[in-house]
Parts: sequence; structure tokens; C-alpha cells
Amino acid sequence: MASHSLGLTLYDAARRMGVSFSQENEPVDKSVQIDGMNFHYLEWGDPSNPSILMLHGNSQQSHSWDFVSLALSEQFHLIVLDQRGHGDSDWAGDGDYSIEAQQKDIDGFVQAVALDGFTLMGHSMGGRNSYVWASRHPGALKALVIVDTGPQTQRAGSNRIQQFKELPDELDSFDDFVQRVQEYTGRSQEQVLGALKYSIRQRTDGKWTWKYDKVMRTPGARPPGWTSEQLWDCVGKIDCPTLVLRGDRSDIFADETMQRMEQVIPDCTTVTISNAGHLVQGDNPAEFLVEVGKFLGRVH
Repeated sequence: MASHSLGLTLYDAARRMGVSFSQENEPVDKSVQIDGMNFHYLEWGDPSNPSILMLHGNSQQSHSWDFVSLALSEQFHLIVLDQRGHGDSDWAGDGDYSIEAQQKDIDGFVQAVALDGFTLMGHSMGGRNSYVWASRHPGALKALVIVDTGPQTQRAGSNRIQQFKELPDELDSFDDFVQRVQEYTGRSQEQVLGALKYSIRQRTDGKWTWKYDKVMRTPGARPPGWTSEQLWDCVGKIDCPTLVLRGDRSDIFADETMQRMEQVIPDCTTVTISNAGHLVQGDNPAEFLVEVGKFLGRVH
């Protein structure tokens, strides 16, 4: 039996992490074409329930939300997108992973799946894409959830992530990747095995590599991002109830930045999740879900 088949099931992993759920729901894999690109997404729960669109962070994919999706799908209709260049969505043929390109993707996706009056939830890159989109679409959202990101980023965390992304990305075995991710996250082998299968792929030559575009792992290959002033301007235009969460051990998103966001956004709740780094919803999904549940209960 291959070692990567020995990971915990989602349900067992969720229970070990303290996630409360009563139904062993599963997502449906779907795809949609937007401007000639194929976008993969997961759909969880009853479509008649209130909808939440979820956006992952850079180098992640839709399954990074599985703990949260499993629990929330009992009351909500979840649509979890693989953003361009990630997971099972197409890579950009021109290498364009700019904020503008990703905003156009969200525009096209929202229209294609007929979302209206929904909640938008995003982590890291997905959180930035979420609040930028919210700033451009007043009145469109029921609510907004921003996870461990803001207009300003701490250099220590950015450097740590970039150094990890620049490590050799073609390894001889699945187990080599398991060891690397364990060292980076501090999670158990069983936890890593259950999630890593969605983030790497085996090439025809037998080697294993990440499932997101190499352009995003190459220094200088990506277009420059927006300035913090441009992003603060976006935050100031958010007009819906907003929850901002950070991990207490995050080296990406400073508490000072979160507190300023609370002052800038008219209806904003901020929460620091204990025992969590930048990957908040994976590090402490139980506490994350408690806080998100309280917020969604207020706005829905």
C-alpha cells in the first residue's frame, strides 16, 4: 500500500482537531469556463441554503477549507474555488496572476454560478482578493470574512513563505513532500498525508511536484503587487458586515494592522484565534468555526 493512502479520512482528521459536525457531507467537483480558462470548484451543502464563496491562499487550493466546509455545509451552501494557477484550475497561459486578473476571474465566476447576496470568505491571497472585490461591488455581499491578511504584511512571514516556495520543487517521492510539509507546519504525518494529496501531483517521469504554477514560485516572475496605500483604499470602501481573523502566532498579519482595519471598516468584528499561525483555519479549525459561526449567525 502506498504511504500516501495511509492518511486520516477527512472525518477522522476533523474529529481529532475538535471540529463539530453531525453529517459526513462530501463536496461535488464541478468546473466552469471563464474567458477561455477552466476553473475547478467544490460545491458543498444544499443550494437552497445561504451561499458562501470561499477563496484559498497562495499555493493552496479548495481543499484547504475542508474542515470549515465540512462543518458549515450543514447550514450553508458552499462554493470553494480553485483560483487561477492552483489546484485543478487552469494555469494562466500568459503567466498573469495579477490582482486585476484575479478580480476578473471572480467577476466571471460569480456571474457563471449565479451568486447574489452571498458571503465572501478568503484566506491570505484569497482574503486580499475578497476585500478588493468587496470594495468594487457595493451592496453585493451579505457579509465578508477576511482571514490573516490585510493591506500591510509583515516582512518576516513573507520571507519565510517565499523561502519555502523557493525550495526544490521536484522531489523523488510523495514521502519526501510529506517530510518537507511536516517540517514547515509542525503537523503530524497522518494530518499531512490526508491533505497533501490535493496539493501535489506525480509527473510522467515519476517525480512529484506542486500543483500550482511554477511562475508563482519564481522570484521576479510575478508582476508587482499593489501598494499598501491602494489596498487601504479598498478596505475603506467595504460596506458590508465584516469579520477579520488572525492567528495569534501569525508572522504575516500584525495585530496593529487588524486593529486599524476595525477602525476603517464601518461594521467590523476582529478576532485573534489562539494556537494558530498564518494557516488559521487549518491550525485551529474548532475555534475558527466558533467565531465564524457567531458572526454568520448575526448577519444571516
